[in-house]
Amino acid sequence: MKILIKNGHVIDPDTKLDQVADVLLEDDKIQEVKENIKDKADRVIDARGCYVMPGLIDMHVHLRDPGLTHKEDVFTGSKAAARGGVTTLVAMPNTKPVIDNPERLSYVKNKAMQCNLVNVLQAGAITQGMKGEELSDIEGMVQAGAPAISEDGKSVMNAQIYKEAMQIAARMNIPVLAHCEDIHMVNGGCMNEDTNSEKFGLPGICNAVEDTIVARDILIAKDTGCHLHLCHCSTKDSEVMLRLAKEEGISVTGEVCPHHFTLTSDDIVEGDTNYKMNPPLRTKEDRQALLEGLKNDVFDVISTDHAPHTMVEKGVSMKSAPFGIVGLETSVSLTITELVDKGWITPMQMAEKMSYNPAQILHLTNKGSLKPGKDADVVVIDPKESYVIDVKDFVSKGKNTPFQGKKVNGKVKVTICGGRVVYEDK
Repeated sequence: MKILIKNGHVIDPDTKLDQVADVLLEDDKIQEVKENIKDKADRVIDARGCYVMPGLIDMHVHLRDPGLTHKEDVFTGSKAAARGGVTTLVAMPNTKPVIDNPERLSYVKNKAMQCNLVNVLQAGAITQGMKGEELSDIEGMVQAGAPAISEDGKSVMNAQIYKEAMQIAARMNIPVLAHCEDIHMVNGGCMNEDTNSEKFGLPGICNAVEDTIVARDILIAKDTGCHLHLCHCSTKDSEVMLRLAKEEGISVTGEVCPHHFTLTSDDIVEGDTNYKMNPPLRTKEDRQALLEGLKNDVFDVISTDHAPHTMVEKGVSMKSAPFGIVGLETSVSLTITELVDKGWITPMQMAEKMSYNPAQILHLTNKGSLKPGKDADVVVIDPKESYVIDVKDFVSKGKNTPFQGKKVNGKVKVTICGGRVVYEDK
């Protein structure tokens, strides 16, 4: 099967190509990238006026499978990923039961193969049952295909156990994906601790809840030599500490989610639990630091922290509702609208943070690139097409988003994974 993508604005961080060109895919590999390719193809896609980028890689997705499939499952999550231009995703292990052994990891891997839509990589939990008491079979899970370990949804509060996990990760050459939250400081908080939490009469979550663990994790990573990846950074001091750690030569990267670079606690609609996420929406000052960090490449990755919940689960009080929002189907449009169109990052930086850098961090040597011979994972995006976000169009089971009704620019037109068209906007 040959697919020829014609006349697109090709943006490839690996080769630094940033120009109008054609891309030829044959079977499951990139065959050729140049101007005016003459080869005959089984299918020709006119990408005039569109970005043509390596398929996006989302390092932070909750598929809720196994055990919580009323929220999402491997198939619906894969469909949402394809619609969002994501060809590879990393699923978090806080399922029911927790993915803390090779057998459970293989369950997700096999189900993803049956779905045959996008590449689903399953991270392994750091501790058994995510209880923070005993290490999981990290080596076994890596041998079964885990690209990383994470305790996402919480931090491993026992620093010695965490250090031992980092030592194993360093030896196995995998990153640790860190959710930074000092559970002892949360104290029932459900939104950022600021004037808005006071106005709503709700318990707040202060910046130090995140910052103390960011500092701790960076120091343990420095001691063990493992690669630390800071998930969903939300505070101004997380940007400062990440920048200083990099300047010192510590192996650490960080991500920002679209909701954190788009919204602040000032945007919260009282009583609307679609604005409840963890970490919470912070202040304008924090958001400004995140934007500067993205612009200056302090932050390496844009991930979604896609966290679907049912409307019933979200339809309670702010105090009682679960944390989290969906993001797979809106990350491209929010990134273009809030970052590219406003001059915070270039289209090349977008491709770096949403594809190339994640591939490097996860050691996916054949992904995140449009170089001939690499995997034929490609996304075609119209950066100028405007539309209004509507949850009725979502293919994810989750409809929990604060962006309902928001007008945005940038729409995924075609997603190709392994040389197959897995999504097309019609």
